[in-house]
Amino acid sequence: MIRLANAFIILLLTVFAVQGQDTPQPNIIVILTDDMGYGDLSCLGGPYRTPHIDRLASQGRIFTRYYSASPICSPSRVGLLTGMSPARWRITSFLQKKADNALCEQADYLATDAPSLARSLKDAGYATGHFGKWHMGGGRDVDHAPPITAYGFDEYKSTWESPDPDPLLTATDWIWSDQDSIKRWSRTRYFVDQTLRFLEENKGKPCYVNLWPDDMHTPWVGGDDAVGRYPGGPEEERSFSAVLQEYDKQIGRLIDGIQKLGIDNNTIVIFTSDNGPLPTFDGRRSRGLRGSKLSLYEAGIRMPFIIKWPARIKAGTADSTSVLCANDLFPSLCKLSGAPMPGGSDGQDRSRVLQGTPAVRTKALYWEYGRNERTFRYPKGSDRSPSLAIREGKWKLLMNKDGSNIALFDIEADPAETVNLAESNAAVAKKLSRKVVEWWNGLPSVN
Repeated sequence: MIRLANAFIILLLTVFAVQGQDTPQPNIIVILTDDMGYGDLSCLGGPYRTPHIDRLASQGRIFTRYYSASPICSPSRVGLLTGMSPARWRITSFLQKKADNALCEQADYLATDAPSLARSLKDAGYATGHFGKWHMGGGRDVDHAPPITAYGFDEYKSTWESPDPDPLLTATDWIWSDQDSIKRWSRTRYFVDQTLRFLEENKGKPCYVNLWPDDMHTPWVGGDDAVGRYPGGPEEERSFSAVLQEYDKQIGRLIDGIQKLGIDNNTIVIFTSDNGPLPTFDGRRSRGLRGSKLSLYEAGIRMPFIIKWPARIKAGTADSTSVLCANDLFPSLCKLSGAPMPGGSDGQDRSRVLQGTPAVRTKALYWEYGRNERTFRYPKGSDRSPSLAIREGKWKLLMNKDGSNIALFDIEADPAETVNLAESNAAVAKKLSRKVVEWWNGLPSVN
């Protein structure tokens, strides 16, 4: 009996030892597309063909209720990198010249004491790289922005809107030029090449890569020919389609390259966008959602989201119930990698949701866009939204800071935001109005 008991104890200790062994930290690649609409992907029912991105989706999991941190570039990127509402770091619009930043009531660059996903992963043993658009400081007349390495990146190659742009991409003082060594239509290829090189050179240790191309942002330059040179007018959508086709092809090259390196099984690939599209081509690029880039209506902030991780995530699956946001990526990826997580995140750890267990969100989502009438006048018409928004449960409320223009939507039943329920659900509107105003009042001023 004693011998049998001892054998059982040894068996238990063996099981616990195996279970306690450290699993390999996954590689992490975050693909942040620029200005991609919810309807740009055929796997989400859009009118354009994206077979390689569709293949990525078929190998992973699609989420249909993912939100960016802002309807415009710089604050959206800040929200993803820091896990916090970008206005907490005084980033409210796209970063411009110093005088224009002051008019937008924002800082000139992201402060280096802000939390950084790259820094946390680096502290956990990751090699960290950033390849693509930065736009969180630097460019134009902002010549005092900190280097990208100050945020925890070991290596980077970036565009003009950064503190140290790649000379191959910036022959002139603008976002692109005919004189650039890497032409506009070859940039995504270049960033994919840099990503694969970085992964190969750091094979054997976990890697975190921001692959942040500047496609699908205008100008759409599909190639060195008449159609490719952004002709405008009725050819505009054709130029967009040509760029999207090339972009899709390069995402396919990335997927194939990861497989050739033999690291596919334990590599997390996340594909999403920083904000919605502009123009929307009569809603085709937003799949009928209201709004556009620069708008807090759904088309400005609801983004495509795909995650692939063969070791943990079942292929060909979808989650149409769990609400995610860009702020969630910091705590979630820290959990999945064992990296330290600073306090104060506005996101939630949604690591279990990402791996396939749907769950109700317990934190409300907040947005602000529109500090003043002088610099936040767009988009025009019905796509222009109030300046504040909150989503909690099935409800989404929009309103201006002075309490005007309140709109309440059941966003699950009415994702196109067509029926304002503020009067018929006055108690809900009052509660959410109070919460979003309290949140707004807690944000720092630019001074």
